[in-house]
Amino acid sequence: MYTIDLAYVGRGLHEELVAYIADQEGYNADEGVHVALRDGCSWDEERLRRGATIGLGRALLSRLTDGIPWVALNVNTCSPLFWFLARPGPTSLADLAGRRLAVHAPHTAPGCFARIVLRRAGLDPDRGIHTIVRPPGDYGMDLRRLHDGSIDAALVGSTMAPEAVAAEHGWQMLGWVGDHFQIPTVGVAVDPTYTDPDAPAVQALLRAHRRALQVIRDDPDTTVRHMHAFLGRHTEEEVRAHYEAFIAPHYTTDGGVDLALGDGAITAVAAELGVPVTVTAADFYRTVTSHAWEPG
Repeated sequence: MYTIDLAYVGRGLHEELVAYIADQEGYNADEGVHVALRDGCSWDEERLRRGATIGLGRALLSRLTDGIPWVALNVNTCSPLFWFLARPGPTSLADLAGRRLAVHAPHTAPGCFARIVLRRAGLDPDRGIHTIVRPPGDYGMDLRRLHDGSIDAALVGSTMAPEAVAAEHGWQMLGWVGDHFQIPTVGVAVDPTYTDPDAPAVQALLRAHRRALQVIRDDPDTTVRHMHAFLGRHTEEEVRAHYEAFIAPHYTTDGGVDLALGDGAITAVAAELGVPVTVTAADFYRTVTSHAWEPG
């Protein structure tokens, strides 16, 4: 049996769902590969690049800023699972002007994506908003701060179903990043310096993940059951509604990518980071299938 390290660099469904299904349904074993799923959230790039990673956004940022030659071999979704959640008061992203927003750092993938979305809403993320930068986590502290009023809004990830949390507390979901900015954002990437993209272990991992993507599209009951392992605070009805709104319509079935979408996303990210565009989508997204992908 082959072996491979696979690191996630964020917490929640967004990073882990496909890998989790591939493991729990036995697809990795079927393909003859032992996958060691590693928490790489706090790893530096040198450690991360020694194995495969799920975080395509972070891989793209480090390729643009540090020149690490990551290549993405599988794409799970082009709709980042991050949402702007707010206390009563703001009803749109534009209403965040002058308010306190908890958000990831600008040099992180979700922080960069959030800044792109805020700019598209007509806001200056450096001057028009009071930002409270915090590291990735389960967003529990953000919920406490929303409760006590020390922040007005937070960018939260997929450790919760934010629409259900908003309904429970009388808060507002101001926007979903995936509605405003699309980028191939999670899947499987490797640095060819250390890991051959054609290595048997890598190819076995890709086959297992593509089988998991088929489950997400074709088997709602199985997918919702696995999602509940991540969303334990929610009812089955809430998890299913989250699946139907944000997962099923927006995940690929074959790991492929729309290269035109990828080029546009790379240009937007490079502009936000203030660095030149040094890679094309065709160079970075080397998936088996490259096509004009549309949700649903």
